[in-house]
Amino acid sequence: MNSNKRERINGKIQDSERTIRGLKKMDTPILKGYQIFHDRIREHDALEGKTPGEMAGIEIRGNNKWMTLIQNASTVKKID
Repeated sequence: MNSNKRERINGKIQDSERTIRGLKKMDTPILKGYQIFHDRIREHDALEGKTPGEMAGIEIRGNNKWMTLIQNASTVKKID
């Protein structure tokens, strides 16, 4: 089993921790935000310039993908 992807992600998280002076708790939104960035916004060379989300058939339209995700999330109706 090749763990290169996992190690790369761990390295990026460690770099982020140094910048923000460490994570104080494991349920921080920083980790979820990085996961969203990696899966939905960051294009990957191994996927021919597509994101993992695009490869799974999830497309985010617009020039600013972060803003589109935030706007979509803020308009979702919650079911009680």
